[in-house]
Amino acid sequence: MNVAALGNAIKNNINKALMGKDEEISLVLCAFFAGGHILLEDVPGTGKTTLANSLARSVGLNCKRIQFTPDLLPADITGVDLFNMKNQEFTFHPGPLFANIVIADEINRATPRTQSALLEAMQEKQVTVGTNTYLLNDPFFVIATQNPIETKGTFPLPEAQTDRFIMKLSLGYPIEEAEMKILKSYRSADPLKTLSPVCSANDIISARKAVENITVSEAVAQYIIDIANATRSDEKIALGVSPRASLALMRLCQAYAALFGRDYVLPDDVKALAIPCLSHRIIPESMRSINLNDSNEMIIARIIDSVKTPIV
Repeated sequence: MNVAALGNAIKNNINKALMGKDEEISLVLCAFFAGGHILLEDVPGTGKTTLANSLARSVGLNCKRIQFTPDLLPADITGVDLFNMKNQEFTFHPGPLFANIVIADEINRATPRTQSALLEAMQEKQVTVGTNTYLLNDPFFVIATQNPIETKGTFPLPEAQTDRFIMKLSLGYPIEEAEMKILKSYRSADPLKTLSPVCSANDIISARKAVENITVSEAVAQYIIDIANATRSDEKIALGVSPRASLALMRLCQAYAALFGRDYVLPDDVKALAIPCLSHRIIPESMRSINLNDSNEMIIARIIDSVKTPIV
């Protein structure tokens, strides 16, 4: 499987609906091929849902969108057992989680109870309803969005939830040239509706298997561990990253290398992905004090600079 060629085909297709975000699209594809899930955090109108829908249309997979609201219940997304009067037995009716790509729009609007219903699905690729466990579709990918500036009617994601996202991204505003392309492209029609699949589910499964075979040298693996350990001992971090985060960073680096046509991971791959992979997994000491000068991204960037880069 040529992951680089597949990635370019998907990215070029997404670019028809979302202009000027090549780097962000590449990172989303890294998460997709790595088998993780992604959290898109940005202000309204920057293309979060467009990116998610474009990916779903480009890969030809079953996609379902869930609009998270405060009154959404866990059964609304996992499914529910309903009593069949004719057969005199309970029958399981699957919820929208039973799709290949699930768009969880404004995930922080749901209560913690409903947010927690995603934990098992995102980690084990299964859901448990009553006494029965049901496997989810393969591939399974969650793209969640949230608005960072809105607080009314929202519930911040707990650490256990954010740790399930392999990456957190912010699209940001487009540059002037890209925004002009957006206005011209959407002037008479919606390019999103014209997107056609460029690959199949089997292609994605094959790409994920190819990513798992990308070589990670002992030196690069140690580099990942050194960065993780640095977050656990840094004086500005109250809670460092977990071993799940180290594994997520390694898997992302494998996908990143594959997208660039390499069969091995470089230390530069680790540097490129450490911030989007780790910044949402730490709790800084500044949250316990009045010192708010350092953002999570700045703290991870400083740690990367402080850890010795291996020569491979």
